Amino acid sequence: MPSLRSGRAESQAGAGNTRARYRRILRFAGWNLAVTWWYELFLPRIGLRAIAERTRPRRMKRFARRFHVLAVDLGGLMIKVGQFMSSRLDVLPPEITSELEGLQDEVPPVPFAAIRALAEAELGLPLARAFASIDETPVAAASLGQAHRALLAASDAADTGLNGAVIKVQRPGIDEIVDVDLAALRRVGGWLSHVRLVSDRVNAHALVEEFAVTSLEEIDYLHEAQNSERFAADFARDERVTVPAVVWERTTRRVLTLEDVTAIKITDTDALRTAGIDPSDVASTFATVMFDQLFTHGFFHADPHPGNIFVTPGTGEEGEQPWKLTFIDFGMMGEVTTSTRSGLRKLLIAAASRDGKGLVNAMRDVGVLLPTANTNELERAMVQLFARFGGMGFAELREVDPREFRDFAEQFGDVVRSLPFQLPENFLLVIRAMSLTSGVCSALDPKFNLWDSVEPYAAQLLRDEGGNVVRDVAQEALEIARIAVRLPRRVDDIITRFEEGTVSVQSPALEKRVARLERTAQRLVSALLFGGLLIAGAVLRVDDVVFGTVLMVSSILPLLHALFASRR
Repeated sequence: MPSLRSGRAESQAGAGNTRARYRRILRFAGWNLAVTWWYELFLPRIGLRAIAERTRPRRMKRFARRFHVLAVDLGGLMIKVGQFMSSRLDVLPPEITSELEGLQDEVPPVPFAAIRALAEAELGLPLARAFASIDETPVAAASLGQAHRALLAASDAADTGLNGAVIKVQRPGIDEIVDVDLAALRRVGGWLSHVRLVSDRVNAHALVEEFAVTSLEEIDYLHEAQNSERFAADFARDERVTVPAVVWERTTRRVLTLEDVTAIKITDTDALRTAGIDPSDVASTFATVMFDQLFTHGFFHADPHPGNIFVTPGTGEEGEQPWKLTFIDFGMMGEVTTSTRSGLRKLLIAAASRDGKGLVNAMRDVGVLLPTANTNELERAMVQLFARFGGMGFAELREVDPREFRDFAEQFGDVVRSLPFQLPENFLLVIRAMSLTSGVCSALDPKFNLWDSVEPYAAQLLRDEGGNVVRDVAQEALEIARIAVRLPRRVDDIITRFEEGTVSVQSPALEKRVARLERTAQRLVSALLFGGLLIAGAVLRVDDVVFGTVLMVSSILPLLHALFASRR
């Protein structure tokens, strides 16, 4: 009976912790959504935009600190969210990225006794028999698992040809934690789906479900081991990349044993220079390798943060590469279909050649834009964007006057928001991989310009696919011929519409100004109505208290409309 009561008590305590975790995540998300609404939507609407802009850096830093505390305290998928945010050096302000970058290595370790118990239960024998020795101090403590160095037993070393190994063991209870975190994220996604600014541009529910699939795959170590071998096969003949071998005899769903390939962390610039390796060379090679994964193989590492990539110096033998990139942790991988890969190649080539129209066409091929979208204005926006900002690195972009970005956003913001954008399957992982890549490259070389890696790679892609000037000219001539064939009919249609009086001219800028005038007129009428009701109520209240009070109270409605009506 005492043991039964103890088991029930532990079960109730676990359920209580689960509910508390769930509520804490929702409270954090709800509060910060409310704060964002107040400063970024409400205050600008009532003419206090200056306050929102002046307090933004301090608010961003405060948010990052609070999320840092939350993620470290809770662990689980919250660490993954923080890692993603810390890598967005090209998009998020430094107040957020600098505060969250420590999440890469700051997860507190699990006591080795709990790791030993789980590993022995999975392997079905004591660790002393499975391995010659194990270092109880973890070499890495990640959000979902923990890694320890070990020496293989003599029989396993003879079979595999390996000696040193790294044992990766799941954190005890991580299955339940992942379930709770996904439930909370689904609830937050539901909230975001009711925010029109978000729901018009992205399916929050679909994004959370895609994240759920990748998270559940990441805690299945058999799946990770298979990913590792597939990735190694893709780069088997590539001297730039190495991958640790899998020790299948000591691998299960919750325990993964790999060859020990620990070397210089990719962002440790001091260690790289000590080894005679130029960090800027590492940045360009890393970017190219990631492009190869996305655009050539179609199977890519979706979590390339600094803790998952080493730089391994060569042995100094003649003809050998001086150093190699060593990838680990293949739990989160992405796969690109052949058609999407072709679209991504076109996207890359168009971006490298600053081709606004080609970029929009490539977005349509990838599936980001629906085929029915009218993209004339978007093409014009892309051309102007490339003309002003094309070729700039992230360091240069930070030096641009923010008012230029704001003016551009105001000019074309409505055009972009009106288009039917969508995120194709697995595209979130593509965005994540490229975001982490840009973050790592910027850390290696603050002056790193992604265009320097994109342009030669895009040119090589164009050559590999048989692209040449003659073919481009032929395609252009064919397109002109098609237009010429259709031109008489289109001219006849236009003349007919003029005769019938059905021609209409659209001007987004003019329509926007007219709409603003209409809203201003409505607010003016509301203000006059408020004043009239208030004065009439005050006058009549002397003789008729009830009726006068009703008029004064009624004046609140036009007042609210005059204050809070949308002023886009």
